Formats: sequence, structure tokens, C-alpha cells
Amino acid sequence: MNSMEIEEMAVDWTRLPRDILETVSKNLTIYTDYLRFQAVCHTWRISVPKIPHHLPPQLPWLMLPLSQQSQSQSHRPFLDLSDHKIHLLNLPEAASHLKRRCGSSHGWLIILDETPKILLLNPLTRAKLNLPPLFTFPNVVTFNYSEIGKEYALRSLSGNIYRRSLKEMRDSFIKKLVLSSSPALNTNFIALAILNQTGDLVFCKNGDQAWTFIHDARSFCEDVIYYNDLFYAVDKSGGVAVCDVHGENSPLVSIIKRFETPRQFGGDMQYLVNSGDDLLLVTRYLDLGYEDGGDPYNSPTVFYKTVQFEVFRMDFSREPPMWERVWDLGDRMLFVGENSSLSLSASDFRGCLGNCIYYTDDYCESNYDGAFRDYDIGIFNLCDGSIEALPCYHPNSHSQLHWPPLWVSPNPC
Repeated sequence: MNSMEIEEMAVDWTRLPRDILETVSKNLTIYTDYLRFQAVCHTWRISVPKIPHHLPPQLPWLMLPLSQQSQSQSHRPFLDLSDHKIHLLNLPEAASHLKRRCGSSHGWLIILDETPKILLLNPLTRAKLNLPPLFTFPNVVTFNYSEIGKEYALRSLSGNIYRRSLKEMRDSFIKKLVLSSSPALNTNFIALAILNQTGDLVFCKNGDQAWTFIHDARSFCEDVIYYNDLFYAVDKSGGVAVCDVHGENSPLVSIIKRFETPRQFGGDMQYLVNSGDDLLLVTRYLDLGYEDGGDPYNSPTVFYKTVQFEVFRMDFSREPPMWERVWDLGDRMLFVGENSSLSLSASDFRGCLGNCIYYTDDYCESNYDGAFRDYDIGIFNLCDGSIEALPCYHPNSHSQLHWPPLWVSPNPC
């Protein structure tokens, strides 16, 4: 075959019919693959929707911490586990040591700084939305910028008034915040926050001017997840509060008593995971570690580290519903930490392991704040109980770090 015959047989891929391009694009399930498809040429890009609304939940990226020596004032690095690549996103709203993330949910970051503002930010689209500010929480009595170092007055559970600074409110007032859905897909989304010191749950609906207590769910402050149109919150021993915040008489709360086993009481942290049709409870066990800096005049550094996980499934067929032990997750992999917990099928993503729990450090800010050491982050294998490091995560142990890594699901909508 000569060169002329080869040229005659060559296909001009830029002239593919629009319907074929649309069909191909709808069969792409990975967001980065869709971006590569759009980048082929101008014809392909304009033939498919700019925002792919058909995509299933994506493999979360790991939002990496900034070192104190970071030169970037506007970008944040995200690690993609599937191809071990770093995506550097322009996010001036989050690229500062003065900004704290108190969770990620449905692909949106929740950002706090030393102002009363609570910002929702989609790192892919740069879409932004403000929730009611901190001074609208029901236990905040007054807020005044002129009261430097004690700008907030709050009411304790006993009724006493105490003061907090802008920095203290940023760092320790909210433990975690989750959303019922993506604000871009559902304007009727609901935000629910866990308060650190009191263990209260508070919520607001989109458009509300202030936050509302869920009074009957106090102490169910380990984790919260949105499951089957309801918020489920868990306490230290595995008890669950089911919160309906939709109706006119909301919030309505019902309690599922804990699954009482001696081992269950030994867990240090609890997570709730929506896994297909199942509601899972993930129990995390920590142990103390010691690090000797070699200085005989200073005591060894004490820190926490993860040593084990256990998983339970809520059996709703029983009355009352109860937790039953799960020994094998099959193809499922769980992502827990400061993010809204997530369950995905490992076979849908290259480089991922089924029957594993991917976890980040979210339990003790003193474990990393101001310390020259790594975070508690890794992969726990439920089959044999082994723990391994993320194969593509290389922390810089020589930099002073702040705010640990966070799972964020890339969501273009």
C-alpha cells in the first residue's frame, strides 16, 4: 500500500457526526476523560454539553495541605489517586493558612476564615454560595468586631455567657458541615453542622437567614450523613438519631438505640456511610505513638495513629433496627475523614482497592498543628487488618504544615 492510498483511507476525526460524538461522550464516566474528549478539537468541544450532568459519583481527589513555605497565594494542589497526578486549581478562597475547611460535601468545600462568613465553594467550577453567618447560630448571643479578641458572646448549655475570638470561632466552633445535595443541582438543599464544644446539631435550608437547633439530637455529634431524604447522626457508642428537617413542624427526631457490644464501646471515632442501599457505621480505633527527637532534655512527642477499623450495617428489617457486623465489603471502598463519607465501587476506577477504607486525619488538630510530623492517613484493608500508605502520597516532613489532607469529590455540577 503506497502513501497515497494510506492518505485516502485516513479518517478526519474532526468531522464525526454530532450524534455520534454525543453518544460517545455520554458513555464517558470519568470527569478527566470527559475533559480530554472536549480537548480533542473545537468541533468535539462544541458538540457536547460544557457541563456533563450524566456523570456518576467520582473518585475523590485528595486536597493536599499547604506548607508554611508555600509561594502560591491562589492555588491549591489536589492529588488524583487514579493516575497519581497533581491538579493545581486556582482557588484563592482556599489557598491560605488563614482559611479553614470544615468539610467537603457533594464536591463543595466549606470554608471558614476570621470573619463570620461561611462559604460554600466548588473547586472545579469556582461557584460560590454563602450560608447564614456564624453570628446567626442560636447559641451566639452577640457579635462585635470592636471587642478585639472576644468578638463573640456565646451561651453555654448551663446558660452562662462566655467569649470567643474570631480565630477560635474559625478553628473550633464547627466540627463538620454536610449538605443534603449539591447546591448547583438542587436549590432546596439543606446544610447541617455539628458544633464542637456542645455536641449540638444545627441546620439551615437554602434561603434561611439563620440556623436552627435540632434539640432532641444533642450528643449525636460523631458524624452525620444524608440518607433516604433524612439526616442520620451517630453518637460515640453507635446510637443513631434520625432527623427529618423537611416539614413545617421540623425538626422531628427519632432515636435508634445503639448496638451494644463490648467492642463497640472501645471505638474512638464513628463515621456513617451511605453505601448503595445500605447505611454503614465505620468505627475507627486510635493508639498513642511516641517520637523521640533525640534531645535528652525534651520529652518524646506524643501523637495519635489509626490502628484498626470495624464496619457495621444497619439492619432495618429488625425492630428496632440494629447494627450487624460486616466482615467483607466486596468491591466497595470507603472514604472517611472530614469529608462527607463516601462509598464507591473499586472496579470503576483504575488503581483502586476494594474491601478497603481510605482515611484521612480529622480527629485532633493538636496532632498536626505546629508540629513537624506527618498526618494519620492511609488505606486499611478489611480482609487482613493491614494498613498501608497511599501509594502516590508523598508528604513533605520537613515543612511545618497546617490543616490536614481532605477528600473532595470532583463535581462539575
